[in-house]
Amino acid sequence: MKKGRIVVLDQVNNKSAAALLVNGQLHDLFIEADTAAPQPEAIYNARAGLPMKGQNGLILNLGNGQKGFLRNAKGIPQGTKMTVQVMTHAEIGKAAPVVNKLIFKSRYCIVTPEAPGLNVARSIKDDEERERLLEIVHDCIDQRDANYGLIIRSSAMDVDGDAISDDINAMYDLADDVMAQSNGEPGLIMPAPSAEMRAWRDWVNPDPDEVINQTGSFEDMGVWDHIERLKRPRVSLPDGASMIIEPTSALVAVDVNTGSDFSLSAGLKANLATAKELPKQLALRGLGGQIVIDFAPSPKKDRRTIESALNAAFRKGSIDTIVVGWTTLGNFELQRKRERIPLTELLDD
Repeated sequence: MKKGRIVVLDQVNNKSAAALLVNGQLHDLFIEADTAAPQPEAIYNARAGLPMKGQNGLILNLGNGQKGFLRNAKGIPQGTKMTVQVMTHAEIGKAAPVVNKLIFKSRYCIVTPEAPGLNVARSIKDDEERERLLEIVHDCIDQRDANYGLIIRSSAMDVDGDAISDDINAMYDLADDVMAQSNGEPGLIMPAPSAEMRAWRDWVNPDPDEVINQTGSFEDMGVWDHIERLKRPRVSLPDGASMIIEPTSALVAVDVNTGSDFSLSAGLKANLATAKELPKQLALRGLGGQIVIDFAPSPKKDRRTIESALNAAFRKGSIDTIVVGWTTLGNFELQRKRERIPLTELLDD
């Protein structure tokens, strides 16, 4: 088993795929969807349709038979042209959720047209490093559109200035190109990033020790073995415990079991192990929406400990998750952004 962080690039169903292995374990997985449906981050020219009564939103024509749904669209007349970006995957048969505030995200920066301002990630706390980054930024943006905003991501910390400058300039150029095409006839302007692009952009902290890019690398590096395990609902936890993850049409159900030890202390251990492992399992399986967890029996006094562990685990992830809380029946609810297509659907393509 190879140690360290290894990025493995291959194809699944003739589409781009990328896996991140950390000390031989699958840490993250991107597989490009084989579908014409709108994908998160893709940008479209759109035309407003009729408002959705009671939902404070509009159905938009995205071209080629595709539909988008824009929330908080009060006062936008039918027929208005606009440029929108897909937020999340749509459930089958529903319009894709979109926003009309665009972002262009890259390895070290985020460019925000029509939202001016300059910010450095709050996680970069060293004053000298912040000043260095601001100097690099000012050199890049002096001749750029003043109506664009720029956010320097935490991944830029301690990175060579030329690499950051190149990244910023590339994003400004991309934003310029897209904005020049905005408000035209409905249709796709910018496709969603490929799996390889997302890997390059998002798996940078720290940089991988090795990148393997060749046909059959998923098989050679054991990625398919990990994927086969993800097809199964059962996830093993320490001390014989487990959780069962079962998506339904309405929600994702998570059932926590302690194995042969039925003590309350075993229940708490299994629940804390679930809190730590669940964010990764949901991401790898591409599951979002409403998540309901049936934790193993443990004293009510431990609920705050379990909830704190869940909050800490989900804060480390990159997918927006709202920790809702305990239900009357003692289950726990989460609401998670549908940023990915379920793995089972990607493998069935």
